[in-house]
Amino acid sequence: MSRDDSGITVVGIGSADTAPNLMSVDIGVSVRSDTVDSASSQTRAHASSLIEALTGEGLGHKDIATRNFSVHPEYDHRDGQQRLLGYRVTNDLSVTIRDLAEAGSILDAAISAVGDPVTINRVQLSVDDETAARDLAREAAWADALARAEHLARLAGATLGPAVSIVESAGQMLPPRPMMRAALAEATPIEAGTTSITVTLEVRFGLD
Repeated sequence: MSRDDSGITVVGIGSADTAPNLMSVDIGVSVRSDTVDSASSQTRAHASSLIEALTGEGLGHKDIATRNFSVHPEYDHRDGQQRLLGYRVTNDLSVTIRDLAEAGSILDAAISAVGDPVTINRVQLSVDDETAARDLAREAAWADALARAEHLARLAGATLGPAVSIVESAGQMLPPRPMMRAALAEATPIEAGTTSITVTLEVRFGLD
């Protein structure tokens, strides 16, 4: 914070909590076999079962997209020698779940449909519309900036004038990592938690 002939510049920070309502997760199939053809055919069959399970849980095709497809050999390196173990074929899908209440059941369905070759990675929670929370954070940042400026003006024996410059810097929203734990005869529980949205305002006020 600083004071100069043109007024007082302060920085106000405000935040607001909001509950995530979207889950993005990579669900895929990874198979190693002696030949590329064998690994590819197995991966293809498992991927078809996976997609069928996901759509069976109510997901639309717009929320299922191929994220990665790879084929590569795998080797065992021992005693200075390289031995071919087989060929790995991987097919990863990026899946968007719009109803977190169903997230556990959807993950369980994917696991059941694919079995051991299934992979689940990059689980992220987010908010589809953060406008309301960001507005609250902005209001809190403004109140913080105004309080700081009024205090400085009093200390300086001056009267605070109107704001003459406002620069907003929106902090990154960091969604919480969901917690998943094993359950028997129930869907895998997903804890959404809350995430915080932060706004920073740099405001210059005039002095009367």
